[in-house]
Amino acid sequence: MSDYNNYTDELLTFHLKKGEQAAFTEIYNRYWKQMLAIAWNHCKDSAVAKDIVHDVFISLWEKCNLSDIRNLPAFLAGAIKLSIYHYYQKEQRRSELAQQHLDFETMAYTEDKLDARFLQQYIDSIVEELPEKCRLVFRYSRENGMKNSEIATEMQITEKGVEANLTRALKIIRGGLKKYGGLILISFQLYRSFF
Repeated sequence: MSDYNNYTDELLTFHLKKGEQAAFTEIYNRYWKQMLAIAWNHCKDSAVAKDIVHDVFISLWEKCNLSDIRNLPAFLAGAIKLSIYHYYQKEQRRSELAQQHLDFETMAYTEDKLDARFLQQYIDSIVEELPEKCRLVFRYSRENGMKNSEIATEMQITEKGVEANLTRALKIIRGGLKKYGGLILISFQLYRSFF
């Protein structure tokens, strides 16, 4: 077994490119503290700095055979700075979206209300994709509060047809929620009062 801690950076990157995990481990042990200091110096948030360093090293391992690294510390530091830049870009975009969609001065949303609003928007997007008849029945029933008999008269179909389309719509919506993940399903409990 090779003694990787005596290898130069160039030799380590050579072995890393061949997919040798021991070379990656040595690079990590050699540079993680330095990279954490660089990340913290730029963002002043230890949790964010740790996440960024973790992501950079994971990316280094996942793309080790694609990387042509000539100066390992410079490469890692550049990746850290680029990741911080992308992090702040995302945070700025999130902040802009929040300001566009929420009026914080007139409404104090609790976390539950925000989850319910997000869920409402997600369900609306599923409803938009429903077949036309299902979509109309669902909207008449849930948005306009019409009874099945009223919907049947409005759409000139039987009440059984209304029930079948409503059942189909709800099944598609539930399937979309399950596909999206567990967090939506938990939030769905908040939304059920609307159903």
